[in-house]
Amino acid sequence: MKAGEDARGARGEGPRKLGLCVLCGLPAAGKSTFARALSQRLRQERGWAAGVVAYDDVMPDAFLEEAGATPLPSQWKLLRQELLKYLEYFLLAVINGCQMAAPPNRTEAMWEDFITCLKDQDLISSAAPEAQSCYLLTKTALFSPLFLILDDNFYYQSMRYEVYQLARKYSLGFCQLFLDCSLETCLQRNGQRPRPLPAETIHLMGRKIEEPNPEKNAWEHNSLTIQSPACASKASPELTDLLLTALENPVKYVEDDVEQKNYLFN
Repeated sequence: MKAGEDARGARGEGPRKLGLCVLCGLPAAGKSTFARALSQRLRQERGWAAGVVAYDDVMPDAFLEEAGATPLPSQWKLLRQELLKYLEYFLLAVINGCQMAAPPNRTEAMWEDFITCLKDQDLISSAAPEAQSCYLLTKTALFSPLFLILDDNFYYQSMRYEVYQLARKYSLGFCQLFLDCSLETCLQRNGQRPRPLPAETIHLMGRKIEEPNPEKNAWEHNSLTIQSPACASKASPELTDLLLTALENPVKYVEDDVEQKNYLFN
């Protein structure tokens, strides 16, 4: 059986609607506020299950606790890939309608933060009594259309492409939201934070950021640029259409070779 085939439905009830939404933009562009408002809107207005995975909440503290230092770029890459593995374990449990197992090799502090993130959003309940390394999924996670909103800078296309590969592996919906905020506004907001990033870090990201480019990359065709500040709680036909289109048109696993060749050689 190819990956993604058993995503065709949970318990024979028709195609299961699962989606990954990449939320990208500069630090302090308003992504976290937007993600929370969007998640609440999807729950209240659409009746969907929604979860926000904010990379800043899950990764840095875990690394700093264990290494006592700021991660290097190569170490950040490994952490991002590890977090994607956690997401895959959760998605597999949802697809198969079973408990979520803990990865055998994991950064314990980061895994605990990930578990707390899912619990706080009513996607998992608690550890299974018969196996402390497994977790029970809630009815919300198992029986409603589910969108996971990944909140990070994702300033390189390659970072977002890793998420797209995960969506393609299991035939999930995939879309991207880019919060377009001026560098000056981001710097001002960042300076007001309790733990601001160095201004040079934001300047560097501003020079390097690669916005979604559907004309160049076919896999980015489900993308929308939103001017920040914007309010996700206010009805937006374009945003609603993007999410619905992603859920109703999951990425096909058979597109693997064509999509990857187009991305690598364009």
